[in-house]
Amino acid sequence: MSEVSATVGRVPERVQAWWARRQWSKGLDVPYPVGAYREAWAAFPALVRQYHPDLNDGIALSQIPPAADVLLLWQCDTGHRFAATPGEQRLRPGRERRRSAWCPECSEKALPTRTVALPMRDAVMQPAVTANAVLRARRAPRPQRLCGKTPAVAVGEAFVSVCAPKPASAVEGRVRADLRERLALSEGWNAVRVARPFFDHLEVWPDLAFPELRIAVEYDSIGRHGLEHVGKREIADRRKDRALRSAGWEIVRLRTGALEPLGPHDLRLASWNRAAVDRLIDVFRGIRGPLLVDAYLR
Repeated sequence: MSEVSATVGRVPERVQAWWARRQWSKGLDVPYPVGAYREAWAAFPALVRQYHPDLNDGIALSQIPPAADVLLLWQCDTGHRFAATPGEQRLRPGRERRRSAWCPECSEKALPTRTVALPMRDAVMQPAVTANAVLRARRAPRPQRLCGKTPAVAVGEAFVSVCAPKPASAVEGRVRADLRERLALSEGWNAVRVARPFFDHLEVWPDLAFPELRIAVEYDSIGRHGLEHVGKREIADRRKDRALRSAGWEIVRLRTGALEPLGPHDLRLASWNRAAVDRLIDVFRGIRGPLLVDAYLR
């Protein structure tokens, strides 16, 4: 059997076996020091609460690489214990805000299985149906229906969209105002036409769009609940970036807190201030050149 086929369907190692193997491969009693991956886990406060070293052979969460194929024990706020890899846990939140999104047992109890009564004429012909089965049927893939409100403009053109969400952060307004003071760029654009559907639209909605430079700016934080721009939301962010770049735009993400950069031009910021404005304009110069960017300086 080849090495590739032998790894297919491999069961993740238990934490004790994984730690012993890393000790042997690195030749160290402590292959990963405490705190080595603290920043990587800081964006997942719910997981930090659920992880307990005493359940995992005394190994701290900050000693475990987020990409490690290791089976860890977790305990939710309710007290349920379950096993999952770091990758499985980091992808659990998705679009959910409930704490139960990180606990399989809590998620199941949040949607209990119950029998759905069928009309009498169907009861003889149909077996019992559960609520979960009905929901699975409702969630089955459906033909994609694109929103018809996107105007017929060329791919890469900026426009004002009636579908664009309202700004979600007060900091976005500060970023917009500070850039307005420094750069004489047109305002009011909130959407960019793209070639392929982004969810149900042929448009994406950057936080800030500058059509003269074809640069979009996003302000990213983990939010009050620690769920923004992590897990499946990060996957959506990357998809949005690809859609913009394929339309001839470049994107700069202002990543705050423990969020890691997603693209080559992203900035990690502790806070938005005057120095951050200077850094962002320098990034604009690096993307489009100082000759073009400086022509818009006030």
